[in-house]
Amino acid sequence: MKREKLSILGIGPIYVGIIIILTNILVFLQNKGYFKSGIVPFLKIPFMIIGIVCMLVGIVLWVSAVFQSKISRNVKEMKLVTTGVFAFVRNPIYSAFMFCCWGASFISNNLYFLFTIPLYWGLLTVLVKKTEEVWLKEIFGDEYIAYCKRVNRCIPWLSRHTK
Repeated sequence: MKREKLSILGIGPIYVGIIIILTNILVFLQNKGYFKSGIVPFLKIPFMIIGIVCMLVGIVLWVSAVFQSKISRNVKEMKLVTTGVFAFVRNPIYSAFMFCCWGASFISNNLYFLFTIPLYWGLLTVLVKKTEEVWLKEIFGDEYIAYCKRVNRCIPWLSRHTK
């Protein structure tokens, strides 16, 4: 059955809720004295820098998707957005939250929290592949399939875009 309409929120509230809650639980538990053996003092400055960069990437992705690309309006009008930030990453809003949560994990300066990198990426990949990508293929067909071949799902990347 072909979908007639796209959801503005998609799987976003589920994904974002999970990663924000998990990140906050980890930080809370660390502040309560758990995971102490994962803290490496000499990595504090490098992890702080990486964390801030991750958060800045997240903010830029979110602002670009929401304000520059006007994603809400385009979804309502059933348009496939492939320009602006969407030319570099297919899911910039979800990726924005992923990068911000990774940033919080790095800023916490705990090696144990590095597991959130593959976990959050994997969770986003599975959720999007099983839901939104199926819906978008139904609606946009070959146009969406070609877009997927050019643009990464979660991590902004230039190489395929510039070819």
